[in-house]
Amino acid sequence: MRTLISTAFISLDGVVEGPGGEPDYRNSGWTFKNVEFVPEAYEIKGREQQQAAAMLLGRVSYESFSPVWPDMQEFGLYKEMPKYVVSTTLAGDALVSNWGPTTILRSLDEVAALKRTEGGPIIVHGSATLNHGLSDAGLIDRYHLLVFPLLLGAGKRLFSAADKDTQKLTLVEHEVYSNGVQKQIYDVVH
Repeated sequence: MRTLISTAFISLDGVVEGPGGEPDYRNSGWTFKNVEFVPEAYEIKGREQQQAAAMLLGRVSYESFSPVWPDMQEFGLYKEMPKYVVSTTLAGDALVSNWGPTTILRSLDEVAALKRTEGGPIIVHGSATLNHGLSDAGLIDRYHLLVFPLLLGAGKRLFSAADKDTQKLTLVEHEVYSNGVQKQIYDVVH
């Protein structure tokens, strides 16, 4: 069984929307506009690229990342990595040709089937709506969170508001950086 890892830049109040500058969110770019850059806080991002064997994205995140990430040196290890986009609406001809092999999955059942295949960890970037479904279906195995000392108020949140049973997490790694950002890595107790 492959490990499914959700990774996120997240505000203290749970917002994950627009951390890098997406144009339609009022607090867009909050990771670099409001918090001093401390390189060591982002070590986990390099480690994720080295350890992941595949990437899983929702349609909205795929459409945001695919025009930009293939040409960004800092995401170079992701370029040829297999990608899976979970969408009921994305057409095959909408996939970019310069970002490695990409497969469209049409349901969470297909994600569950992917997890049952052989291979290394699958990492989920962005994809707030997808994260809600994955979490509610019990498909996430680990969270890599960089928690920023900000309260953003409105915005897409990482965790769903579904009324469900308690989900226990085990803290496996943590660190606090000089800029107030906290790294929190949790395994989901299944």
